[in-house]
Amino acid sequence: MSNLQNALRELREKRHRAQMEIEKLNQVISGIESLSGAETSHKATQPTRVVSAASRRKMAQAQKARWASIRKQSQSASAGKTASSAPAKKRTMSAAARKKIAAAQKARWAKVKAQQKAA
Repeated sequence: MSNLQNALRELREKRHRAQMEIEKLNQVISGIESLSGAETSHKATQPTRVVSAASRRKMAQAQKARWASIRKQSQSASAGKTASSAPAKKRTMSAAARKKIAAAQKARWAKVKAQQKAA
């Protein structure tokens, strides 16, 4: 019986030493990877999270509800702004001002065309 307990104790000690050795090797490997810039992703060693279809559906519905509430708040805020403040009045230009602008533009084009003919 004592031989069995001794063997078990020795195996546990060996396991502990092996774990310590693996930790040391991992530290050395990560040090070398950081120096060379070729870091490997730790995500590759970790298992990916598996989400059931029902859970994904629930998450999608919750996200849609969040977006709907945000849209509702922004619409109520924008509706409150337009109702409280006076709508922006469009500026109109008098016929005389439009005629002056048209005459000035025609004069500029005439000048450009005259320079093109001279050249």
